[in-house]
Amino acid sequence: MQNKHNCLILLFAGLFVFLVSCSRTGKQEEGFFLYNESSGIASLDPAFAKNQSIMWAVHQLYSTLVEVDSALKIKPSVARYWEISEDGLTYTFNLRTDVFFHDNECFPNSKGRKLVAKDVVYSLNRIMDPVTSSSGAWIFNDRVKRENGFRALNDSVFQLELIRPFPPILGILSMQYCSIIPQEAVVHYGSNFRERPVGSGPFRFIALEEGQSLIMRKHENYFEIDSVGNRLPYLAGIKVSFYDSKATEFLLFRQKKLHFINDIDPSFKDEVLSKRGQLREDWKGRIILSKYPYLNTEYLGILVDSTNSAMKNSPLRFREIRQAINHGFDRKKMMLYLRNSIGLAAESGFIPAGLPSFNAEKVKGYSYDPERSKELIRKAGFADGKELPAITLLTIPIYADLASYIARELEETGIIVKVEVVQKSLLLEQTAQGTAAFFRGSWIADYPDAENYLSVFYSKNPAPPNYTRYKNKDYDQLYEKALQEPNDSSRYTLYQEMDAILMNDAPVVPLWYDEVIRLVQPGVSGFYPNALNLLELRTTVLTR
Repeated sequence: MQNKHNCLILLFAGLFVFLVSCSRTGKQEEGFFLYNESSGIASLDPAFAKNQSIMWAVHQLYSTLVEVDSALKIKPSVARYWEISEDGLTYTFNLRTDVFFHDNECFPNSKGRKLVAKDVVYSLNRIMDPVTSSSGAWIFNDRVKRENGFRALNDSVFQLELIRPFPPILGILSMQYCSIIPQEAVVHYGSNFRERPVGSGPFRFIALEEGQSLIMRKHENYFEIDSVGNRLPYLAGIKVSFYDSKATEFLLFRQKKLHFINDIDPSFKDEVLSKRGQLREDWKGRIILSKYPYLNTEYLGILVDSTNSAMKNSPLRFREIRQAINHGFDRKKMMLYLRNSIGLAAESGFIPAGLPSFNAEKVKGYSYDPERSKELIRKAGFADGKELPAITLLTIPIYADLASYIARELEETGIIVKVEVVQKSLLLEQTAQGTAAFFRGSWIADYPDAENYLSVFYSKNPAPPNYTRYKNKDYDQLYEKALQEPNDSSRYTLYQEMDAILMNDAPVVPLWYDEVIRLVQPGVSGFYPNALNLLELRTTVLTR
């Protein structure tokens, strides 16, 4: 530990002179929230908001009909309220009349105009248009009517019509893909719209320097106000830097040149956190540690298609072996020593903690029980595990240590696992093609409804998302029934029944339910995490 600590000190010292010369503190940054995006931002067009870096920026620049609150409930945004028809097919949204697009040269006299219902129609149709090639085109597939599924009844009333009932549609409408944009901007900027965004969000675009920074300023005509009548947001603006080095990012944060860091790089994890996931003594009072449930389930997937050649002689074709793997390693110890207690050991189902339908009492998963694991191996016909063929587990480099830990633990029960480390692109290709029998995966919520997780195992879904090729008639019937159920509590009960079936069949080995972890400067207030890990800055205040 001491050697690692000394190395970090030398690294920080070596970078110090470089960073001081590169820092740009000045009047233009007063009241600006500063954060770093090490992966860059590939596009500012909502139609391509497929990853966190894009979603964070898009969330500042645009508005959606509805959004998700801190309790993962759908709340109004551009839509003041909505009504749902008795058959669950038609959603009618009454829009606010005080939402304005940012001032921009695409409008007459460069003055931002009022947002109206036809803008919603245009924006959502654009996602579905093959010409757009949106990565979010799937969100309305086989859900919204292709012809006239989106309608503007007048300037302030928008209507959506579904093919069949789908209660999670409101959650989908809260996604950044569904941000509302003006057609004038797309026409005016053409292919450059990805770097010249125009929205109605709390911040407006100022400049994007590729590889350098993104600058946004407060939208003076933003429609939201706080409880005492002050117009949001409170910040003067946002500046995003693009340093690709996590060491540089961490040093900038130490020097108070960034207001927060999202997640902690493994190389600094033990420096900052104890094994129990708390700040070490020398950091207390200097920074704030923020932890919050994150809608992400980390897991190992198992191919269960008996017709697939990859499963012909695999012991994974036996349910008892899959269950034995689930019982055969200590998740809690794994979280303590390899994750510094970031996340919750997944001893329930596939639905993560943080969703309202999560229920550890009703959905019993797997806890560490090596004797039960050995018993299941014998039950599968492999006495004492001696005849059990080795199983190959595919993983990507950053999870190699976790895979090795699981393999060592399973060896004690008689299950031999060979860890094969491959690049992410190859792993995605093999899981999509069905050539990976045992693989590491994760599922981050696209929208805050357990249906998003359970659809991964619906037999009519291809891969993606059904990478395990799981098929169960009872599960499918419950899934289809849940989509017809308008009552949340009743639907959650169906979700829990499905999750229990899934755990019994064991096409997956849940590892942990993730957490958002942030290191924040003491001078930042009103900066709240959420289970979708969206960057929410409307109510943020910089006090020093």
